[in-house]
Amino acid sequence: MKIMIGCDTYPTDVNGAARFAERLSIGLVGRGHEVHVAAPSTTGPVGVEERDGVVVHRVRSVRYPFHEEFRICLPWQTRPEVAAIMKRVRPDVVHTQAHFVVGRYTARSAAELGIPLVATNHFMPENLTDQLPIPVHGSIARLGCRLAWRDLARVFRQAQVVTAPTPRATELLDSEAKISGALPISCGIDAAPYAAAAEAAPRNVIPRILFVGRLDQEKRVGELIDAVSALPRSTPYHLEIVGDGTMREQWKAQVRARGIEEHTTFRGFVSEAELLEAYGRCDVFCMPGVAELQSLVTLESMSAGKPVVAADAMALPHLVHPGRNGWLYPPGDVAALSDRLAGLLTDSDMRRRMGAASREIVRRHSLEATLDKFEDVYETVRGAGRQGRTAA
Repeated sequence: MKIMIGCDTYPTDVNGAARFAERLSIGLVGRGHEVHVAAPSTTGPVGVEERDGVVVHRVRSVRYPFHEEFRICLPWQTRPEVAAIMKRVRPDVVHTQAHFVVGRYTARSAAELGIPLVATNHFMPENLTDQLPIPVHGSIARLGCRLAWRDLARVFRQAQVVTAPTPRATELLDSEAKISGALPISCGIDAAPYAAAAEAAPRNVIPRILFVGRLDQEKRVGELIDAVSALPRSTPYHLEIVGDGTMREQWKAQVRARGIEEHTTFRGFVSEAELLEAYGRCDVFCMPGVAELQSLVTLESMSAGKPVVAADAMALPHLVHPGRNGWLYPPGDVAALSDRLAGLLTDSDMRRRMGAASREIVRRHSLEATLDKFEDVYETVRGAGRQGRTAA
């Protein structure tokens, strides 16, 4: 098949949605499909590049003034550019990864050209409110969330099939966007590189806690910092934080204020090889975020055979099974988080047992199974044409 994937974020962007879109695209190319991606330009102007066999059509973008890492596309420029790309490529199937600008006009062009459309949701309003130029709270925040879900529904209802990474994520689409019948399809993971990194890593004298992700408010890394600073003085640990974002300097200041600088390393953005090494050398992975529709980084740490301590929020309970491969704790309960970390840091047998369970659980999320499912979806919508939403 010739497949067009519309994204509002794609590497070199560093986030879960971008990494998923890249893995999906490369995996489909590996199965013999011709894959095109429409995505924002990383530098500004339009262009076409080939990345690992994927043809990436870069759409004109500008830097978002309130976040140094974000680039956004302007609707009046994006609509004609995406329409031109779609007419030139003429794909068999279109798969939009978002309802924002590139994703929106990819979906609209598919509808105008009569091309079957699949839509996958990675969106929660909480992932964006921190990027707004003014604080948004209370009733204004709730109104904004309702409007955002309504906007998503307008775009995604053009699709014959809608998917989301987990059953919890599909429930959210049903309750908030009134989109029923969405299919839960895991983002998938190729576990082999992470398992190999863990095998190659030297044994730590001091146990290491790892966080990977954007350093933005909804990730709640400040709670993790407070939790490790509350560990018993006899508990050995080192905290490694990989990623960057709007809260970086504030959380660095928090580390200094808690007096744990010598126990903490902020790594910033790292290469793929360095990220694999970080997963390999850690002993415990922690995800305190509360807006995870799946959490690719948690899947990656589990692929490396690591126990996980995570907030009992959104889709994280699909991955973390308390007492088996880690622990959940109530979001915001720093004492509970500290207690769960202390238990793992001081019990190497528990870490090994839970790490082995993580590897077992992650087998259900193989990238090959994800590719199988999306190929089936594409074949179904292509066969059904434009005869309305395909029944799950």
